[in-house]
Amino acid sequence: MIELKYDQLVISFPDVHRDATMRIDFQRTLRIPDDAKDYPLPPGLGRFPVRHVDDFVKRVPERWIERGGVMLPMFQSEAMWLNFSGHYPFAVKVAAGKINAVTGEQWSRGLNRDPQDYMVIPNQPWLDGYCVKQGIIRQFVAMPLGAGYSAEEQLTDEAEWGGVQIVAFPMKREAYESHFAKMQQARYSLSDTMAGVPLVASKSLDMGLGAGGRMKQEIYRDRYSLEDWDSRHGSRCFVHIANSLVWRDITGQAPPTTAPTAREYTRAGLPWFDYYAEDEEPLHGSNLLDKVKSVFQLGSEKDDVPLPENDSVVVEQTVELRRHMKKDQVREGAF
Repeated sequence: MIELKYDQLVISFPDVHRDATMRIDFQRTLRIPDDAKDYPLPPGLGRFPVRHVDDFVKRVPERWIERGGVMLPMFQSEAMWLNFSGHYPFAVKVAAGKINAVTGEQWSRGLNRDPQDYMVIPNQPWLDGYCVKQGIIRQFVAMPLGAGYSAEEQLTDEAEWGGVQIVAFPMKREAYESHFAKMQQARYSLSDTMAGVPLVASKSLDMGLGAGGRMKQEIYRDRYSLEDWDSRHGSRCFVHIANSLVWRDITGQAPPTTAPTAREYTRAGLPWFDYYAEDEEPLHGSNLLDKVKSVFQLGSEKDDVPLPENDSVVVEQTVELRRHMKKDQVREGAF
């Protein structure tokens, strides 16, 4: 079951286990420069507002009602990351325009291991973009669907879906109790530690997600057995992305203001972030997604300027976020 509470998707399966609950929220953030450099993690600037599409049946396209789910506003060229929270293990698949953000393959609901097309929560605290290489993602950047910039359009030659698609499967009760009955489950949230400018007045409603700048982020390999996940109890949600310029027309509410640029943020002396989980094995990344051209690359080919304020920055202040080691574990040094 998926519910919308305080701009978060709350996914729960009380029939599986009383603790089988996780949350997903969509964080506003800086758009990192698309300049071939590998940047650390940008900050979270608060949640995007999320609304039920069924509350606005007369103001959204009929296809949105058919697909159900929720919607949120993004300006053209604005960036976003997904924040995952909860201590009960879930296997979560995320796609943009029905292109899997981990593998680059087209949407399928089940879980696949070769290649792994999902993430394990809470081991994976967030997702900022398309996994293109080991330890590198390309940031999710909103662009009008139909303009040719989204990964969906580049890989399928179609502009049909846009938005974000999510499906989550809880760990089976017996697997959970087997793995965690004799140890204390670590419960932590890093999101509280981490605290887009529109190009032109395009009022195209549907937005897709293009590939932005390169960021240091690992997507972790599943350490559990594929049989540990309860495929009978999956829940899915279609997250529509509405152009912020028409958000007020749909909802009667103002969208969030535009985020600061990476240059403005860095000049203010505010920190970027690095995250380390030394006990996790990263996936290698997707050859399909690595071939997707970034928004800046495509814009250059089209003699267009899709990313205003794309100046490179020098990051001088980063905060290291490490997942805590077990209480009694001794850290090995260099000698």
